[in-house]
Amino acid sequence: MGSPRLLRLLFVVSCLFCTLSATAQNTGARGMVAFGRSAGLPGDTLYLDVNQDIAVQLLPFDQLLKVAIAYSPLVKYQNEVVNGLGAAVDVTRTQIYQNLSGNANYSTGNQTILATGSASDPTRNSLGQIANGYRVGVDFRISLYDLFGRKHVVQQARSNQRAAELQRDVLELQLKQQLINIYQDMITAQQMLKIRLIDEQASLTAYRLAELDLQKGRITAIAMASITTQYVQTRAISEQVKGDFLKNVHYFEALMGVPIQRLKRI
Repeated sequence: MGSPRLLRLLFVVSCLFCTLSATAQNTGARGMVAFGRSAGLPGDTLYLDVNQDIAVQLLPFDQLLKVAIAYSPLVKYQNEVVNGLGAAVDVTRTQIYQNLSGNANYSTGNQTILATGSASDPTRNSLGQIANGYRVGVDFRISLYDLFGRKHVVQQARSNQRAAELQRDVLELQLKQQLINIYQDMITAQQMLKIRLIDEQASLTAYRLAELDLQKGRITAIAMASITTQYVQTRAISEQVKGDFLKNVHYFEALMGVPIQRLKRI
């Protein structure tokens, strides 16, 4: 009775081994991590080499920072604020000219001189007006507020512009800090993945050797099940660490504002 049960157990375990062996055949390419279609084009799958440092595969950090600043929506918005306040300074400077007005007109006639006056009062001078020709005039009026308060208004507009420029510098500094954090997290996640892949490979080797020992009857099915469990756990940890690495890569790409394939060294 014990022998058929043992054979049945060995058959089930052998099927499990075959399944795991087929899955393990793809571990040769695990050094290359697929990052998906970063540009959305067929055949444009990006591969990052886990065994090669990220700092070597990507552009230098200074260039990455310039790209992040150039494509950051917050920095772009602040640049528009600075431009708008700069225009407000120009408007404030020229606002005084609203008190200056001019007029000009032209009329035609028969060169008749019109006289206004009273015939009954010969001592009253008559006023002659030319009925045709050009007429030009200038009117300038300035209030006490414009005279004494204009310089303060201009200074206020300049201060607002400088404050916006300083706010842009703060945003760029914050962006640099975020980029440093995610860049370092990505490098650390890559190193952890490299270590876990080595552990997985060692566990896979032990699993394959145990599979041969089981076929030759050198180990029991219980020992094989324990080795299999250890390999599965090691593989699960590797997949989790790989997911953490890819999340950091995605965060990095989102922070940069451009697809990551544009950030790789040529």
